[in-house]
Amino acid sequence: MLHWLNGLVELPWWGYILVALGLTHITIASVTIFLHRHQAHRSLDLHPIPSHFFRFWLWLTTGMITKEWAAVHRKHHARCETPDDPHSPQTRGIKKVLLEGSELYRVESKNSETLANFGHGTPDDWLERHVYTKRSMWGVIAMAIINMLLFGPNGIWIWAVQMIWIPITAAGIINGIGHFWGYRNFENEDASRNIVPWGILIGGEELHNNHHTFGTSAKLSNKPWEFDIGWLYIRTLEVLGMAKVKRVAPAVKVVAPKPQADLETLQAVIANRYEIAAVYARQLKATVALEIEQLRERAPHMPQFQFNPKRAMKRWLKQDRKDTPTEDQAKLDALLAESKVLHTVYNMRQELTALWERSSSSKEQLLKQLQDWCARAEASGIEALREFSLRLRGVALA
Repeated sequence: MLHWLNGLVELPWWGYILVALGLTHITIASVTIFLHRHQAHRSLDLHPIPSHFFRFWLWLTTGMITKEWAAVHRKHHARCETPDDPHSPQTRGIKKVLLEGSELYRVESKNSETLANFGHGTPDDWLERHVYTKRSMWGVIAMAIINMLLFGPNGIWIWAVQMIWIPITAAGIINGIGHFWGYRNFENEDASRNIVPWGILIGGEELHNNHHTFGTSAKLSNKPWEFDIGWLYIRTLEVLGMAKVKRVAPAVKVVAPKPQADLETLQAVIANRYEIAAVYARQLKATVALEIEQLRERAPHMPQFQFNPKRAMKRWLKQDRKDTPTEDQAKLDALLAESKVLHTVYNMRQELTALWERSSSSKEQLLKQLQDWCARAEASGIEALREFSLRLRGVALA
């Protein structure tokens, strides 16, 4: 009798830790593949077998309702970093989102207007209505009983870890740190960050800046050194005929420069605007650094050099002017006033913005702007700018 109370499965201490990690990783995989990429963003289709497994597993381990999760997440993207964002650390504070992220989610998930506006297209079958939604807490209770039957007293702490895993990793770390600390591949319109380049512990969601830049992409990694384990699982399911990827981030394809940019070039530039902006900053980085060093030699005590101009220009070159904080714009203008090269490089970058901003310009007008931009870049006398223009004329849709 006493042996039975210790559970049906007896493991060494490290075995229970591995079980806890394995169970929570399945939960993370279910969130990122099913809730996030499949349901919220429709970036892939799932076969009914894995789709229902993920739904069942999330019922057991989180009690989350698919419609509520998808609606809250879609609203986060639609209202990102505004007061209407359900969980932005930029408006609510990093401490609030880190420590009370799950409560912010719970409150928003009960907002009937959010569910009506953003909860469309989620499962609405008999099981969803009568079990997963109506009896959402039965699953986590069943999970507790299963854990205690299998692992005895150790099943209690394993269950506790399972229950806090999503509130900590998703509601806290991703929604909090993912919009506060980390590196940015792309200067998009929100404050999203990649926490680390290896998206493993949280299923690939660590690559949050990539995701917010290409929200409907089933693949969250973007650079060659980045790894998204959720994408590995999706590709495995696809090979097995259990999934079909619908969308990934557009890829920049560079061919031999055309004599003149055409409509296909314009379309490729607009489709790859974030990557184009990042490449521009990278390709002009050495030119900017050299010019700043020469400025230092000419006027080492200038007040605008009380900040790090190299680091600042690296960030400003990636950004549209409207996204540069007001307090930085005075520093930027003072720096540009001292250098014709920096002024040209920065303004040429800002002119690219007009090509992909929503405007009343026709395709023909935008094409003329692009052609004029390339002509001026190649006649600027700045070699890196000329090389970038040649590369731009060779951009094509992959």
